[in-house]
Amino acid sequence: MGDVSGIMWNRRRNPATAQGIIARMDFFFPEDNLIRATPEETRVTSLAAEALPDGRRVRVNLEITPFQKRPYIEAALNDADGEEVASTSVVEPLSWKLEFIMHIRGEIRNPYALTVRLYYPEGGPSDEPRRFVFEVHPRADAN
Repeated sequence: MGDVSGIMWNRRRNPATAQGIIARMDFFFPEDNLIRATPEETRVTSLAAEALPDGRRVRVNLEITPFQKRPYIEAALNDADGEEVASTSVVEPLSWKLEFIMHIRGEIRNPYALTVRLYYPEGGPSDEPRRFVFEVHPRADAN
């Protein structure tokens, strides 16, 4: 009941924050003279993937244009047979430079294709999917 009464108290005190106790915040790292793109202009500018020595994980590096409104990003990793072996979603990233790890399921079947799609929900604009092809070669001494 404490949480509910706190929200109600906040609504009565300041109707502008009726969303709840924590107001929505926009967060950008301070970089001077940056021009932030509109949703229609927001694009993936760089995509790279590198298999880690264990052969089970992939480090993904992704850069997008600095944005005014935070986009959504879908990433899918497919093996040589076209089977999806990993996927992830990034909802409203805080930064335009992203790095994350994807875990490969199943046997190694080279080459792998990483496909990334940037979009805005509810029928908003989207960028063309980007694709990066690479191979996974586990090192014997990695385990």
